[in-house]
Amino acid sequence: MTATCRDAPILKERGQREVFCGLTGIIWLHRKIQDAFFLVVGSRTCAHLLQSAAGVMIFAEPRFATAILEEKDLAGLADAHAELDREVARLLARRPDIRLLFLVGSCPSEVIKLDLHRAAERLSGVHGPNVRVLNYSGSGIETTFTQGEDACLAAMVPALPQTEAAQFLLVGALPDVVEDQALDLLAQIGVAPVQVLPARRGTELPAIGPNTRFALAQPFLGDTQSALIRRGAQPISAPFPFGAEGTALWLHAVAAAFGIPPQRVEAVIAAPRARAQAAVARVAEVLRGRSVFFLPDSQLELPLARFLTRECGMTAVEIGTPHLHAQIMGPELDLIAAGPVISEGQDVDLQLDRVRAARPDLTICGLGLANPLESEGLTTKWAIELVFTPVHFFEQAADLAGLFARPIRRRALLAPHARAAE
Repeated sequence: MTATCRDAPILKERGQREVFCGLTGIIWLHRKIQDAFFLVVGSRTCAHLLQSAAGVMIFAEPRFATAILEEKDLAGLADAHAELDREVARLLARRPDIRLLFLVGSCPSEVIKLDLHRAAERLSGVHGPNVRVLNYSGSGIETTFTQGEDACLAAMVPALPQTEAAQFLLVGALPDVVEDQALDLLAQIGVAPVQVLPARRGTELPAIGPNTRFALAQPFLGDTQSALIRRGAQPISAPFPFGAEGTALWLHAVAAAFGIPPQRVEAVIAAPRARAQAAVARVAEVLRGRSVFFLPDSQLELPLARFLTRECGMTAVEIGTPHLHAQIMGPELDLIAAGPVISEGQDVDLQLDRVRAARPDLTICGLGLANPLESEGLTTKWAIELVFTPVHFFEQAADLAGLFARPIRRRALLAPHARAAE
């Protein structure tokens, strides 16, 4: 029996960190929940970050903004709550389409201890029932950027209606086209009824209860899972739906929770799985036999390492992740062959030393580390692109492999020119 990483020792590091801010999650969440608005209570730096992260993706009026904390707010010379109430009133008067308003905390608002939870309750009383106001923290002080979505969804859970109905809940923000593919597969298998968190409209929040079974589509939703369990919902443990194998195992686990036989699942997934396997195999030709090193960034690292090692023939040197949730990641660790270092947390200098010593064929890291490593002759992949790109379920499996193959192909194409320049 092949040894796996389930019982591998975890290298825990605490030091300098290099991560994006949790406010970044607003960029995909504001497109997902169509009648929601995200009001960041922060500084001009927060506003610049959001605008830079959104880039050219915003062609219509966005559904996020920043309530700027000025020097007088930070110095305690102004009533920040009164100013916030005034800004929210102005926003809702100008945007009557808003039905769900998130007050998003940031580093500045948390430093001055602005109680946004109390503000959300007060504003819900003022503007409800037409507008529900919730709050969560997007501060980057102690978190990584994907935890913004986790905090957002966890904040929604206490507001979900109660139901005793037996149902399945798909948890995690997915691009609409990918969500539709997942819902179609589940319907063909016979899993019904199916709810989604987050719903596409804030007025259509799913009801949950003790007969709700749920599975995460995103690996970074630990707080959301805990909040759902507190409401009585039952988690389904499974590998994540990345690649042909992960998608098949995820669907089998969901079906088993509803008593659906594996034969029925196989009848539905045989064709799309075969297409995904063939497509991944073609793309993975450039990846086979190469080494990969994951620096901690998005919390996608373990599922992606499983995909690259098992479906693309790569060898993992180290798999670093900001947080390792043993219950959520157990099925992934069971599938990854023993060998790579599994590290949790970050001491960026020590990890960079290990990258330089290993000289992997591909390093997955944050934007701030990619260019310096490229200048040292290492091939890198931006971790954040793996969150912004549709990569879940069968139809996106080859695209996922392509994200890793592309930088290696680019390096091979540039190498002759680099030698000629020398």
